[in-house]
Amino acid sequence: MIELEPDKYSLLEAPLKEVKINHLFARSVIEKKVRGKVFVDNKENPNTFYVIHPYGMSLLFGDTKNETFNRLFLNYCLNCNKERKTHEWMQAFPNDWDDTLKTLFEGKLISAPDSGDTPDEFVELNTRVNFKFNLEKYLVFKRNAIKNNYSIIRTDKNSFREMKGSVVPARFWNNADDFCKNGVGFSLYYKEKLATTAYSAFIFDKELELGMETFPEFRGKGFAQHACSALIDYCLTNKYEPVWACKLTNIASYKLAQKLGFIPDITLPYYRLVL
Repeated sequence: MIELEPDKYSLLEAPLKEVKINHLFARSVIEKKVRGKVFVDNKENPNTFYVIHPYGMSLLFGDTKNETFNRLFLNYCLNCNKERKTHEWMQAFPNDWDDTLKTLFEGKLISAPDSGDTPDEFVELNTRVNFKFNLEKYLVFKRNAIKNNYSIIRTDKNSFREMKGSVVPARFWNNADDFCKNGVGFSLYYKEKLATTAYSAFIFDKELELGMETFPEFRGKGFAQHACSALIDYCLTNKYEPVWACKLTNIASYKLAQKLGFIPDITLPYYRLVL
């Protein structure tokens, strides 16, 4: 594995277009929207690629038969040098990678348990779901939605900075100025307190992938659906396709997606790498 300098990221643009699964997070890295990392098998003529988004998502794609790269990649996945301090969640394309990774991770791959945690020394196999937006289903939600005592405003620099949690705009944008210039979000306030922010995690061409976070004290009150609905309405007005993806075991996100008109479309293996 060779880390590629940002001025060479354009080498990945054509190969990434061949990836048929949701890869907006990887595109944001190679187009230098955010500061991620890129590893390849060859600096001048790469055929195998590994892109890491700062949020902790990653994409493996390209040639599956490069034994030298695969050996080094195994060491990386197992964190043999103990350089990685947080978990990393990986998708791979094409499907041939799944057989390659099963062989590569032999003895170190465990399916995600129904309860409890996988020991950190193992790669955990999960499932990620890509959804498809259904307008008719969303309009049913809109007709039945009940407005509570809250207000929703366009996310500004203050709400960008104030929103804390694991899935917040600050994990997907370089800073508040960058977000306000190139992104969009809607923040819900309840009794003058920020409760939920729904925002564009990525915007490319005519696709907008939704991200959302709610402060723990406001969860379970239905606020997320209303903030997300404001963002979906923005998508419809501005002719963006709303995009939603989540881990299958993220029950709250999975159910919220369906309530808002998204239909499960594709399921993919999702690997949590060794810490």
